[in-house]
Amino acid sequence: MKGIRRLAQHLDISIGTVSRALNGKPDVNEKTRQRVLEAAAELGYVPNQAGRSLRKGTTGVVGFMMQTGAQITGEGDVFFMSVFDGVQTVFARHQLDLVALLCSSEEDPDDYLQRIVARGFADALIISATKRVDPRIEFLANRNIPFVALGRSETDAGQPWLDLDFAGMATMGVDRLVAKGHRRIGVFVPHDELNLGFVFLESYRKALAAHGIPFDPALVFRAYPNERGGHQIAQSIASMSKDQRPTGFVLTNEVMSVGLYRGLYDSGLEPGRDFAIIGRDSPHAHYLTPKLTCFRISLRDLGIALAEALLATMPAYADQYRLGVVRRVVPMQLVEGDSDAPVR
Repeated sequence: MKGIRRLAQHLDISIGTVSRALNGKPDVNEKTRQRVLEAAAELGYVPNQAGRSLRKGTTGVVGFMMQTGAQITGEGDVFFMSVFDGVQTVFARHQLDLVALLCSSEEDPDDYLQRIVARGFADALIISATKRVDPRIEFLANRNIPFVALGRSETDAGQPWLDLDFAGMATMGVDRLVAKGHRRIGVFVPHDELNLGFVFLESYRKALAAHGIPFDPALVFRAYPNERGGHQIAQSIASMSKDQRPTGFVLTNEVMSVGLYRGLYDSGLEPGRDFAIIGRDSPHAHYLTPKLTCFRISLRDLGIALAEALLATMPAYADQYRLGVVRRVVPMQLVEGDSDAPVR
């Protein structure tokens, strides 16, 4: 209180006006707000966040939980950084701060989340990597903590979620490769219980059946979703006999195509000529030769949609975001390249 009183005296305005300006309240003149912020920086004033949180009952922080580790992110994560940018674009309108909550690959994500909630670290949460059965969803719902999930789950507590259209990706990918003469089409599915793997695999089965192609479990390759995982899939394909190996592939992960290309080249198979690939767009993919046929989505727009869906569930912001409970599959655009040539 001494700090904010000194700041008010220095500017010759009321403590209440200074407080509202620092908290981004809309009833403060913009010139006054700027004066307050400049004076606060000049005098080295830093608000006591613990005290503010205690008085307001909020922290002004939203946590984004994601898992880390070389087996998950590989050489670096480009997906979440772009999503973060979109999320923070929305939160900045309301002076909310996004904090990445990094759960180690060696820690149980359910235990990690319970610890974060027990500390009262954030007002709301965004969870990712949703599993087919995900205890985190019921845990948060039972404690009335606002949250949104990036990904669907069979665990349903009425929560908002957004998910990429992995089902559509499987259907479109299989249809496109079959139209080019491919009958043996391989796919990647994660090792763990991520729900996207189940959604994708089920749609893959249905797409094959629609073309009268029997499902072959030998064409389902499980690996870690990183560059090394893509390379290992290529090595597995190369070790198969010619009449058993796939001639085309649909890859759901955005970074694995780099490893898959390299592994095929190392094995004497040329992408786009000996082997057709349809993948996910990423900055890495732009440097691949031949140009990757891929599914594209604006990750920044995805982040914006996630943030707005979350704010729609929070009483302080629901009037500004009258969206209800958002449950939406986000479509992806197929961008044609040269990597999915007809079967030879």
